[in-house]
Amino acid sequence: MDTVTHTLFGMTLYGAINKENDSKATKKSLLLATIGGSQIPDIDVISRFWDTEGLYQMWHRGITHSLFLVPIWALVLTLLCIVLFKVKDYKRLFFISCIAVFIHNTSDLFNAWGTGYFEPFSSIRITFGVIPIVDVIFWLIMISSMIISKYIKQNRHQLFRLAWLLIVLHVSIQSVQGYFIYKQYENNYDQLALSASFIPWNYTVIGKSDDIVEITDDTLFTKPKPMYTLHSQDNANLEVLFNLNPSAHTLYHWSPFVVVVDDDTRLGIYDPRFYMNGESFLFEYIVKQ
Repeated sequence: MDTVTHTLFGMTLYGAINKENDSKATKKSLLLATIGGSQIPDIDVISRFWDTEGLYQMWHRGITHSLFLVPIWALVLTLLCIVLFKVKDYKRLFFISCIAVFIHNTSDLFNAWGTGYFEPFSSIRITFGVIPIVDVIFWLIMISSMIISKYIKQNRHQLFRLAWLLIVLHVSIQSVQGYFIYKQYENNYDQLALSASFIPWNYTVIGKSDDIVEITDDTLFTKPKPMYTLHSQDNANLEVLFNLNPSAHTLYHWSPFVVVVDDDTRLGIYDPRFYMNGESFLFEYIVKQ
């Protein structure tokens, strides 16, 4: 998910905690735990500054988003809260921090980018593709809850807990529909990927057979709408590309499958899940001499 959504997750989690009997210091520590836990896995973006081998694509949402690092991040946040706010409710802080980090890592599984959820024990990038990176329904639920809470004097946390139930319901509906759409195309292609549209209940289906990639817009309630047919030059020798542009080699292993471009001017590969207006924004290439 995007940074704004993760921040809203943290704020909504904070709102769902019953803090009526908590001191100001405890409330501040809980705010740090929820917001910090909702952001800390994305600390991997700093790896871009020392990446000299084109590995950032694998590092981002890699080990920092692992399920096994959830308690590690939670421990860091708990210790930080204890030092900054002198609070002693460390068990509660650790538990809340775990929930915040877990929500971040798990929510990222549902969009097309995916995460290294089981690193370092598995390098497989897990992606379901049933929720867009920016989901307006998430925003609507959480922002509405914050606005309504201003007019509620007691038990505000119950409102935010309802918001979480609505979020889970939304993810469930999106996932079930995405699953059935995926199954409809499963036997039509050798390789298949799903990417949720920004419009709810809308999905982009990306299928590859031999050197042909077809991109289709579809829902459970409308007829499929073919968008693009792409031709991949799969017989091209990519060794030169990988040697001169290491990021291309990383992209090749990171993506479920790629489209190979080999024309008079460029040799490159791109991820067709992010194809729009004639080009994918995940495109690595070299210019031919």
